[in-house]
Amino acid sequence: MIKDFRDYNLLPHNTFGIEARCRRFVEFESVDEAREVATMLQEADEPLLIVGGGSNLLLTGDYQGTVVHSAIKGIREERGTRNEEGGVILTCGSGETWDDVVAYCVERGYYGAENLSLIPGEVGASAVQNIGAYGAEVADIIREVVGVEMGTGSVRRFAPEECGYAYRNSKFKNEWKNRYLIVEVSYALKLDAGLNLEYGNIKAELERKGIECPTLSQLRQVIIDIRNAKLPDPKVEGNAGSFFMNPVVPVAKYEELAALYPGMPHYVVDAERVKIPAGWMIDQCGWKGKSVGRAGVHSRQALVLVNKGGATGDEVVTLCKKIQQDVLERFGIEIHPEVNIV
Repeated sequence: MIKDFRDYNLLPHNTFGIEARCRRFVEFESVDEAREVATMLQEADEPLLIVGGGSNLLLTGDYQGTVVHSAIKGIREERGTRNEEGGVILTCGSGETWDDVVAYCVERGYYGAENLSLIPGEVGASAVQNIGAYGAEVADIIREVVGVEMGTGSVRRFAPEECGYAYRNSKFKNEWKNRYLIVEVSYALKLDAGLNLEYGNIKAELERKGIECPTLSQLRQVIIDIRNAKLPDPKVEGNAGSFFMNPVVPVAKYEELAALYPGMPHYVVDAERVKIPAGWMIDQCGWKGKSVGRAGVHSRQALVLVNKGGATGDEVVTLCKKIQQDVLERFGIEIHPEVNIV
């Protein structure tokens, strides 16, 4: 049954813990309901905001429009027929919690999603944001995205190459923004594959635990432990995880900075580009653990901005801008929010 509320409190739908309301809130639980929602919304309902779990959202005030959310659940699997590599295709409702999908895969020995463990949010948002961590992106395993077109209610199926996936980006975030209600996402997993242990401090943590050849479940647990050690619980301190994207710079810019900062962490993207951790630069600017009003930088991970209690979205934005300015002045690099600021 479609839920339809007026003057709705969005606090349960944003992990930053920002008090804000919207003029109208609509939630659907099936593809048919999504088609009905897509055709019933009118110009009077604009502006439109499509949300998932709210883990990548910063509200700067009450939303003077309509918020739409998918509550479509379910995971179904199919082997072989659509996967020429003999693996498994998982088709998941867009309202499924992403980490529940990862747990489902790991428990059954399906490879491909394990490095994305404990990323907050829902399945639909995974396809919009192209979530990523520890050397993996969800675009690597997406097989198909199913969306319902706003206005017409038509069901569209998209292959991953149509979606314009790039670092934390897709057409759903840009030219297709608010054009489709994502209802399902299919992921292609493998039944036998090597593990990706090369990114971040995965190997160091495995060594600390005395694990030489990790299983899928051991790797998932290590990634969960690493994330829990450096990222705050939104129920304790409101946050949206990594607030900034890691900038990708030309090799010449990297070499210029590496000469000034020996040992600067970096990740080679290709022959012409290098990714520099935004958190490291923010830390170098002295922001880790600092606050501006009721908004602050997490004491263990400078990439994470937190609500210290009762912060407004505008206070978080003010902190964001101060950090951006300091990083630009010191390193000559612009860093941009990964979080959707509304």
